[in-house]
Amino acid sequence: MCECKIKQFFENLKQIKPVETIILCGVILALVVGFFTFTKFRQTASKQIEATSKITFQVFLRGVTLTGDINPIKKGEKTFISIRNVPYSDLDVVAVKTEKKKMVLPMMSSRKVMIADDVSQADMYDIIVTLTDTAKITKDGAVVGGNKVKIGLPITLEGQSYKLTGTVSALQIANNVNDNININGNSDVQ
Repeated sequence: MCECKIKQFFENLKQIKPVETIILCGVILALVVGFFTFTKFRQTASKQIEATSKITFQVFLRGVTLTGDINPIKKGEKTFISIRNVPYSDLDVVAVKTEKKKMVLPMMSSRKVMIADDVSQADMYDIIVTLTDTAKITKDGAVVGGNKVKIGLPITLEGQSYKLTGTVSALQIANNVNDNININGNSDVQ
């Protein structure tokens, strides 16, 4: 009787098609991965978040042409940002620093150089905008809007009268949400 059941089992195995075997192996593999994830042997992406903290980062806007007298980005206002052309959120502008384009002039009487405003580009400015947000902190860095915020990340700032593209040039993660954040310590920030 036992031999008959074993013989019948092997005959049934011969009737299984290759596609069914692949599906069965896939289900078994998914169950094994699920078991290891459930037992915390393997971490999922949501478990890699170590903390949530306030971050401050600077966006460098190179070669912005402003023919008016007023910089459209103002300290204390909000600006909408897009990270890698994906809309994210409104962020607070902590500081704005605007400088005219500069050029280096050699001094003929000595081996020194002088830095002066570039008069050939009278309406060209470099702008540094400091923004603040709350980010998820992982072992790889700060994550905002599903993107890791690192130096060199392309960001677009958009307001009522402007849309400017720049890159992240500095990043600071606050140890405490109530920390006062000042990246460069300059008093000449407008």
